[in-house]
Amino acid sequence: MGSSSRASRAVPNLAFRRLRGQRSPGEFAAAVRKAAREIGEQVSCDARYIGRVEAGEIRCPNYAYERVFRHMFPGLDLTDLGFTARERVRGAGRAPARPDAPGNTAGTTVDPVVGAAAHGTDDSTPDSTDDSKNDEESDVLRRAFMTGGSATVAAASFGLGLGAVLSALPEPGAASTGRRIGDSEVLAVEEAVRRIRLLDDRHGADGLYQRAAQPLRAAYVLLDAGLTARSSTIDRLQSSAGELALSVGWLAHDSGRVADARSHYAEALATARMAGDAALEAHAFSNASFLARDAGRHREAVRCAQAGQRAADDLGSPRLLSLLALREAGGWAGLGDRAGCEQCLGRAHTHFARDGAAADPEWMSFFGEPELEFLQAQCWARLGVWARAVHHARRAAELQDHRFTRNLALYRAELATSLAHGGAHDEAAAAGHGVLDLLDGVHSARIQSMVATTAMVLDRHRGAEGVPSFLSRCESLLPRA
Repeated sequence: MGSSSRASRAVPNLAFRRLRGQRSPGEFAAAVRKAAREIGEQVSCDARYIGRVEAGEIRCPNYAYERVFRHMFPGLDLTDLGFTARERVRGAGRAPARPDAPGNTAGTTVDPVVGAAAHGTDDSTPDSTDDSKNDEESDVLRRAFMTGGSATVAAASFGLGLGAVLSALPEPGAASTGRRIGDSEVLAVEEAVRRIRLLDDRHGADGLYQRAAQPLRAAYVLLDAGLTARSSTIDRLQSSAGELALSVGWLAHDSGRVADARSHYAEALATARMAGDAALEAHAFSNASFLARDAGRHREAVRCAQAGQRAADDLGSPRLLSLLALREAGGWAGLGDRAGCEQCLGRAHTHFARDGAAADPEWMSFFGEPELEFLQAQCWARLGVWARAVHHARRAAELQDHRFTRNLALYRAELATSLAHGGAHDEAAAAGHGVLDLLDGVHSARIQSMVATTAMVLDRHRGAEGVPSFLSRCESLLPRA
């Protein structure tokens, strides 16, 4: 290796390593996620991300991470944290790619997680208002991972020029090009998963599904073409492709495409079994249970949740076991088995109360106390115990961070429906108005269906305060069946 190649290696970030202290990378990542929640940010931080920062692979974090780090370490700026000042990395993505690492410049990146461009580009769009955050997000979708080659396909699929990127990939079964699939390909698939989750949190699934299906196809093309890769790389790519299948399946699920969602979840489960990935298998069974419950296949929902719990037993994540117990509870509630439901709810609370967030999978960032309350509300609603359903739905809406509008709309929709069924018609109309206020920026067929159900119940009670105006808004805002 020549001297110029050695000089381009990443420089370890020793300052950041000192700040971590005696905590493990996983423990420190959990502290970062907690700090993010304290200031209303959402970051998908895990031990791998901390390792990349400390290895010097991330020269400058994106704006969300910068705000979190400044909150954690008041008085320190980026250079104090061991990063390169943002103005010094601006425009770095225009540098030519190294031939031994397509799409990478100088062996380092600017943090790609949650909206940052990678492979040498920087995330420096102003973000002082919500509108500018959306502009930043759109700009990132155009710029990120567009430096060429199959390593960039997953995230580039969200931007322009998808056809040209996909045409550069080998077709399944084609002769090997001789170039090994490496970390940059895997990171691109992982970034696509994070991007889907972030945009879904903010905007809902309806506008994302068709676009998200394209990087999924690309990920499996990469997997088919990766026979020359190291086995460890193939394992990571399989797990990442499976997570991407689950994310795309969730978008199909939330936008009312049940058959498509079922297919994607089955694809993820098959990938998990082939890879021997228990964490991916547990995730796939969790989603499959959720879908089965929504489709009215309640016994299947129970079986899937139980299978997920078996897969998760040795993963060391109490929160994952809590979520799977809630999935099982939902199935028992759908079957009208109150005793079975209550037993699972008790187990869910026991797991949830245990300390162990550092071991939670990255995809579980959504599962906090608001979601715990929401899933309980759904169970009691299916059992027809409306007072309890209202109590838990109200708690979910009160606890939810208002920046994540999709979930806030979802929880308020559950509250409105339970209030309507429980006879509190004026309160149901008020809650329904709150959901409609959010639907301008949230596109979810599931939430729209819940609002339509509330409207159907309230249509028989037009004399209650607020009901006529709510029904009128539903008539004008909701799509006709």
